[in-house]
Amino acid sequence: MTTTTLAMLQLSLVKGVGPARVRKARELAATQGRSLAAAIAADGLTELLSPEQRVLLAEAAPLAELALERLTAAGVTLVSIDDDGYPRALARRGLAQAPPLLMVRGNKGLLQKPSVGFCGSRAASERGLAVAADCADQLAGADIVVTSGYAAGVDLAAHAAALRGGGATTIVLAEGILGFRVKPELAAVWAWDRACVVSEFAATAPWTAGNAMQRNRTIVGLGQAMVLIEAGATGGSIAAGRDALAAGVPLFAPEYDGMPSTATGNRELLRQGARPLLRSRATMRANLGELLATVASRAAPTVAVAPQLALLA
Repeated sequence: MTTTTLAMLQLSLVKGVGPARVRKARELAATQGRSLAAAIAADGLTELLSPEQRVLLAEAAPLAELALERLTAAGVTLVSIDDDGYPRALARRGLAQAPPLLMVRGNKGLLQKPSVGFCGSRAASERGLAVAADCADQLAGADIVVTSGYAAGVDLAAHAAALRGGGATTIVLAEGILGFRVKPELAAVWAWDRACVVSEFAATAPWTAGNAMQRNRTIVGLGQAMVLIEAGATGGSIAAGRDALAAGVPLFAPEYDGMPSTATGNRELLRQGARPLLRSRATMRANLGELLATVASRAAPTVAVAPQLALLA
């Protein structure tokens, strides 16, 4: 772990300093020709932090060491945007919202593999949940990581199907990583070697709506594509879809008979550039041919892609 990573942890312990402020502090230090740790030591963040926050920052130095010990004991690894282990998908795109510090538990190697993000309604219909599970199961069979936000509904259906199918899943939290617990819906299929839990927030931060929106942007950034299921006219799911389109991340929106009238977000985003995801008449399952080809073409050249993806590229 680098001194910059520890400095980011120290900053995150200051009240009122979240991922966005940590990112700005890193950028400010760079303009000064300093590392973040050097800028903190020289009190070089005066234009970014209030006098009270600067006092708290100095006091947070020993607390950061204690926090690191606690995190390490809990099996958590810290990965900063300057580390080699930072997800290439996020770093490669240079997204303005890329989290500067990630707290990771489980198989962090999954963050370097091709992945597809899932987002959708917490109150999805039975058909919608089945479609999410079908897509996730097929992706698991193609050795593609299923990434989602651990919420009820579509998220949990995707996580569970990926693990049940022998594949891997990444959980991106909207709270601190020390609050993570394996939910009952996943208990029977959970395997730490095929799961990665990620948080960009302070280790004990509570869930908030703002955190959930930022978490969704990170899901978008981690994947080579996104699948959106039964998004409403407002809320986090349609916002994630819009973020995907704005970032140039291919967005796939399943269309099927019986889609509830509340899924107006899917219809809107299809008009704005999302790609329809239809059922194959041959298999009666979601036709993922275009999605698989998209992942293969967008995966980093240094990442091994499953043979079935290479054939579709």
